[in-house]
Amino acid sequence: MENFADRLIAAIEEKGSPACVGIDPRPELIPAEITKHSRQRGEAGARVAAVLAFSREILEIVAGHVAVVKPQVAFYEALGAAGLMAYAETVRAAGKRGLLVIGDVKRSDIGSTAQAYAASHLRELPNGDEVGAFTADAVTVNPYLGSDGVEPFIEAAAEEGRGVFVLVKTSNPSSAEFQDLKVEGGRELFVEVADKVNEWGGGLIGERGYSAVGAVVGATYPEQASRLRTIMPKAYFLVPGYGAQGGSAKDTAPCFNNDGLGAVVNSSRGIIYAWTRPPYKEQYGERRWREAVEAAAKDMAADLSEM
Repeated sequence: MENFADRLIAAIEEKGSPACVGIDPRPELIPAEITKHSRQRGEAGARVAAVLAFSREILEIVAGHVAVVKPQVAFYEALGAAGLMAYAETVRAAGKRGLLVIGDVKRSDIGSTAQAYAASHLRELPNGDEVGAFTADAVTVNPYLGSDGVEPFIEAAAEEGRGVFVLVKTSNPSSAEFQDLKVEGGRELFVEVADKVNEWGGGLIGERGYSAVGAVVGATYPEQASRLRTIMPKAYFLVPGYGAQGGSAKDTAPCFNNDGLGAVVNSSRGIIYAWTRPPYKEQYGERRWREAVEAAAKDMAADLSEM
């Protein structure tokens, strides 16, 4: 079975960009054109229908420009059981368009519970029915519970040819509260986690030299990212924080290796709601929101290629 990192690299090289688009469908920000249409059709759960329609539109727009998408399950879960079905359909629709899917689920637990989470997001349903399945190409995992909470995901990834991205140094402002705490020897906690990522991923190195066990490393902390790149040379980085969170293409540069590989850079709000912010707001506005999304995706890809 092909290694996830090898599949990821091949997809990035095919599209010519390490850009990833995050799918964060917020009902209050979805274009009125879509929400109005859902209400007019009298669909049960018009908000869910609008979220799914918007997600599909985004996938259609960006599929020609990026290799990877990252749907955030929280925005679907907030809509209840029907929202989870919309998440499953979004994952499936992305795969049909040839996109790799990183399920941003940040799951973790212990023992059989972690195994159940891993099964739900990294394995096919036992009955083979794709409808309602959450199975993505890779998922994000929280390491706070230790190896008990991570190893079931790694086992599933190894057996299914999928990937895992472990939270190491996240992009949010308060990440330092725990991740930067000094532990024995004076090293930060995030460095200790990075060492574990190397350990967990050592047996899953693909032909291109990268592991199917990667790390989430925020673009908003370029100095720490540079250190982590040295510590985890074989881990692929999932890099949030570019764009709306303030990270620039220059800030993402330390996440890459000298071979130009090693990182996939995510932007969510900056792409899928591009028409709400400059310069796309002035140029396109909501009536031409699709053009704004495509322009933002193309601009991101070009920006990253110029690092």
